[in-house]
Amino acid sequence: MLLIYTAHIMDPYTGLDGLRDILIDDNGVITQVEKHIDWASAGPDVTLLDAKSRTVTPGFIDTHVHFRDPGQTHKEDIHTGMRAAAAGGYTTVVCMANTKPVCDSLETLEYAQQTAAQDPLIHVLQACAITKGLKGQELTDFAALKAAGAPGFTDDGIPLRDASLVMRAMEQAVKNDTLLSFHEEAPEFVDSPGVNFGSAAAAKFGVPGARPISEEVMIARDIALALRSGARVVFQHVSSALSVSLIRAGKELGAKIYAEVTPHHLALTEDAVLEHGTLARMNPPLRTEADRQALIAGLKDGTIDMIATDHAPHAAEEKAQDFASAPSGITGLETAFSVCNTALVKTGRMTRMQLLTCMSKNPAQIYGLTGKSIEPGNHAELAILDWDADKVYTKYQSKSSNTPFTGKPLRGAVHGIVMGQRAIHFG
Repeated sequence: MLLIYTAHIMDPYTGLDGLRDILIDDNGVITQVEKHIDWASAGPDVTLLDAKSRTVTPGFIDTHVHFRDPGQTHKEDIHTGMRAAAAGGYTTVVCMANTKPVCDSLETLEYAQQTAAQDPLIHVLQACAITKGLKGQELTDFAALKAAGAPGFTDDGIPLRDASLVMRAMEQAVKNDTLLSFHEEAPEFVDSPGVNFGSAAAAKFGVPGARPISEEVMIARDIALALRSGARVVFQHVSSALSVSLIRAGKELGAKIYAEVTPHHLALTEDAVLEHGTLARMNPPLRTEADRQALIAGLKDGTIDMIATDHAPHAAEEKAQDFASAPSGITGLETAFSVCNTALVKTGRMTRMQLLTCMSKNPAQIYGLTGKSIEPGNHAELAILDWDADKVYTKYQSKSSNTPFTGKPLRGAVHGIVMGQRAIHFG
């Protein structure tokens, strides 16, 4: 058995915010959450974990990660991805479908599931593609893939240009009671990816950039389709102020829509590309300070539902190419809590409980994940946090380190996770 004592529990599922002890049995199930649990009464084999001066929360849930497995395991694989997630306080992640081969079949889905099961450090869920081969032409078999464990469907990385196909996908999603998530970037408004259109950074690197209308026009279209179809739709990594306003209006109209925002879009602007070059190249790109402030306001008022990292590892030599040739994306699992705590909590823009809601409760509820609260009868899936620690990231559990946050002074640190009876600490 495992006894976590003198823990300050903050649980956004139940609202509990206070000192408690937590007793976990040999099956990894929480049996008691009390102000004081006598360790001697728990039996001779109890393991003690002192959580004094630490906050214990439900583990974070990231609904948007890339573990590059199968096909690009020189960047990341399922096992190093799990270690990166655990180091960041995550106990459940949803992997995107743009693997090689694409996760559009039972065979590839089962490969991901079986690989994760070989060392189940955390829960790894594998999303499947909306269209076969991510080609935007033929829908995958939603019914069969959902029955095999797919938590949702996405062609992340590639926008769906054909509105009639999107409507058919939404109708199939409604029929199969599943979730769609969309990467919204109309190619005709992306003169070049990775940097905001017309920014000083775009001029510096000699590229036009990507216009925010590329995101906004597709979000507007898909809100209309979601209203007509009744489908549940997630807008991934929202980046512009107008997108936030459109989503807010869509929700007011009754659309079953949700939105993600990344830690880097909450903390950085297009100016970061001037400093960090390809390490700050991403799709959608970092935008203006006005956009950043609108994203924070949207997260605070519930227009944006959840924080998702879009963890996108790349090899150092790939990011070392010139700006126009380098791949887009940054790693994010390990730095997410520190970045969000620094940008949101320490600035007074959000409370601690509001942040935990966006990093755990909301993604769980949207994806239908149950039993995540710190209550008797639930499997223990916990993160151990220090909100006030000074933190500088210099090394990572991920195979890749393509992030502009390396070496930056941040506030807040993850001290480990607890999965069942297993307490896992990194450095």
